[in-house]
Amino acid sequence: MIRTINNFKTALLLGGLMGLFLLAGGFYGQQGLVIALVFGLLTNFGAWFFSDKIAIAAMQGREVTRAQGGDLYAMVESLSERAGLPMPRVYICPQEAPNAFATGRNPRHAAVAVTQGALQLLNREELAGVIGHELAHIKNRDTLTSTVAATISGVLAFVAQWGFMLGGGNNREGSNPLVALGALIIASVGAALIKAMISRSREFVADHDGALIAGGPSGLISALQKLEHYGKHIPMDNPNPAQNNLFIVEPFCGNSLLNLFASHPPTEARIRALSALR
Repeated sequence: MIRTINNFKTALLLGGLMGLFLLAGGFYGQQGLVIALVFGLLTNFGAWFFSDKIAIAAMQGREVTRAQGGDLYAMVESLSERAGLPMPRVYICPQEAPNAFATGRNPRHAAVAVTQGALQLLNREELAGVIGHELAHIKNRDTLTSTVAATISGVLAFVAQWGFMLGGGNNREGSNPLVALGALIIASVGAALIKAMISRSREFVADHDGALIAGGPSGLISALQKLEHYGKHIPMDNPNPAQNNLFIVEPFCGNSLLNLFASHPPTEARIRALSALR
């Protein structure tokens, strides 16, 4: 059931993106429609097959093997077996901000990424809770929806910022403020739709299932408390806020147009739900 719902959401996201491209291209006649169709198809293809690679590259993730990954790799391997999942690729991101995310279009093409800050901050039980949460996202097959949404968010934000500059954001002579306004409206509507697609309930489900995978909720509760506290003070290095929905907690990225795409439930509510499992 979860897989069917997430596949439907992904199809809606990709179809909606194509619709936005065609709507924009329609203002420039038949030639504009053809260009929009080609660009939309290329973007959808890239979002489907390469969104995971885009997300990992944006975080400068470095893949580690069993020989290189030490305790992290061994923990992912052990918890993956417990969850009944294929072994995902494991990445370490050179970010001081403590966080983690999972990505991939299906369990056979999945990856788990953890920042250096999280590895330094969390103890073994807390890290197991975080890994369990990310594996739950993979098992529930919502990583494709999340990574596609992040890719589309980035595209929409780029369109909005480009339109704002083209339409009058730099106050050039002959600029058209209506173009800037239209671009911002498109991005805002797109952000609202993406928030609707990326239900906040998915984090609660991943917390619940992740606690079961890890063997209990205590580690994840403690990890969420630490990640929330330290994450508010340590910003991501060269972040892409369009990817915010991927992370276990909302990363601090400063003020940005891309913050329109934030989609996490309050950490306090997640901790209360986990505490009920004790």
